[in-house]
Formats: sequence, C-alpha cells, structure tokens
Amino acid sequence: MNIPFLGKRRAHFGAYDPEGIAGLLAECELLRSLADREGVRLDDSPGSLEELDQVVPRWRDDEEILPWLGNDAGLYLGTVLVRTVPEAAWSFTEGGEPVVRLGSGREVDVVAAGQEWAASGVPELSQSYAEVAED
Repeated sequence: MNIPFLGKRRAHFGAYDPEGIAGLLAECELLRSLADREGVRLDDSPGSLEELDQVVPRWRDDEEILPWLGNDAGLYLGTVLVRTVPEAAWSFTEGGEPVVRLGSGREVDVVAAGQEWAASGVPELSQSYAEVAED
C-alpha cells in the first residue's frame, strides 16, 4: 500500500502527527464492515485478531475484494501491534509501504501478513501478532 500523498516527506515522518497517521491506517473500512456483519468487534486488541481468525472466509472467492481485504487485515494487524506492543510504531519503507517498526529496530511487513491471511488463512493473524509481540 503506497501512501503517495506523503511523497518525499515520508522520510521526515516526525514532521507528521503520528496519532493522525495511526488513525488513518487504522480505518480498515472493508475489514471492519466484514467483521461487523460477522458479529466480531474490532477493538484493536489481540483478542479481536483471534476472533477474525474464526470468521468463515467467504471472501476468498471474490478476486476483487481479496487484495483490499488483505490490505485492511494487514493494517489492522499493524494497528493492534502499535497499540499494544511497547515501542512499536508505524513507519514507511522507501517505496511508501507502511510497516511496523519494533523497539528492536526490526520492521514487520504487516500488509504482506494480511494478504497471506486473506488468501489462505495461514498464518493466522493472532499467530502473526504473537510471533511479533515476542520480539
């Protein structure tokens, strides 16, 4: 997910309101809509990732929705990480892709994890969270 409106300024991430960027990335409208229809409350907690893992993946037959839902799932995974893992924060690659940077300096490509989850269910979002949160 390239964030073109950040342009060259993404290198100066500190010049932006981190809470504003986090709020924008946390919107995940398609995923939140799907979760709501399935009775899953997305409260930005690790438990909500477990609930999402239990949703029947009806979207896998829709090639138009699949990439968008995968993107949203990754951004939601990142949102949970940023809000619950100490020192985790949003960052951007040189190409403008959002990643989560951990206190250790490791960058996690949460969008790729969300795409894999949406396409195959493996790894589960809760498993991805647990592996990253241990770092």
